[in-house]
Amino acid sequence: MSTAPTVYDVAERSGVSIATVSRVYRNPDSVRAQTRERVLAAARELGYVPSGNARGLASRTTGVLGLCFPDYSDPDAESEAEAGATGGGDEADDDAAMLYSDQIIRGMERAARRHGYALLIAASLKGGPESLVAKVAGRVDGFAVLARTVPTEELEVISRRQPVVMLAGPRETDHLDHLDHIEVANADGQRELTRHLIEDHGLRRLAYVGSAEESPDVEARFRGYVEACRAAGVEVGPEPDLRVGMMTQAEGARAADALLDRAGERPEALLFANDQMAVGALHTLERRGVRVPDDVAVTGFDGIALSRLVRPALTTVRQPMRRMGEEAVELLVRRLTGAHGGDPVSMMLPVSVVRRGSCGCGVAG
Repeated sequence: MSTAPTVYDVAERSGVSIATVSRVYRNPDSVRAQTRERVLAAARELGYVPSGNARGLASRTTGVLGLCFPDYSDPDAESEAEAGATGGGDEADDDAAMLYSDQIIRGMERAARRHGYALLIAASLKGGPESLVAKVAGRVDGFAVLARTVPTEELEVISRRQPVVMLAGPRETDHLDHLDHIEVANADGQRELTRHLIEDHGLRRLAYVGSAEESPDVEARFRGYVEACRAAGVEVGPEPDLRVGMMTQAEGARAADALLDRAGERPEALLFANDQMAVGALHTLERRGVRVPDDVAVTGFDGIALSRLVRPALTTVRQPMRRMGEEAVELLVRRLTGAHGGDPVSMMLPVSVVRRGSCGCGVAG
């Protein structure tokens, strides 16, 4: 009968001491890069996942679920939401600064509490994916991970030991087709929003702003945009009209400046891959005396609370972020309790277009 690999096995395989293996996971910068990589390679080969505490070693349960995601917080969005929120302690005000990942966390926390689990979160751009895995995998019974946060080979190793749910975007590789997976209908939402601008508002000079390093979700949104344009006979290129480095308010503001300053006819509508960029663009347009929606329409994607606070309120595609977090926990709990069969679950959650003032609808959202 096979037993799970231990820190002793990793130390022996990599030719280092147990203390060195421990330092690789607890304080990786204290270990030389060559040694660190040798230890991590041995761990991958053996299928070793570091354990977070003695109770986990003894019982193989921790009572904790995990979430891994890159920390792409937008300080501009958070500070603006705080300034725009009024009143004390109102839940709507508390929601104002909640961005995409925050809503997923809230959904997971609520569902985890219902099932008697705590939630451990690893969100960092520092230390790399190895650091995220080390923080979470050995300390939880199962975890959810946003697409492209953790390398495929690491997920393969971890999923041999515990259930893993992938969030957002299509599956990146056939090697992970055994994992449960939740995404939202990004292409459908952007397609319907674009159709609305073209057919209901008669707008045909459109400009789409995406990201320089496309996520699966943003790629799907652009695909929906292209499909709607082609179906309506609107000229559209194979790439977004503009790509930005980070999808923040500051980048959205700069994108609006760049598009306004381009030679040729001004676009009739600016479509942004997320709400944060769209909000930044609204500020630029106001500063430059461009009226929204009279001179140009603006739309976003996600449906974060900030989108309803700006003026004009932002037309967007609302995705069920909290529900995604809740469904992730439900899948993990079913796997942990044996209540689900062996086949992987692939879930597509619906989205909805929210028509507001920034496109000319003037409908409260």
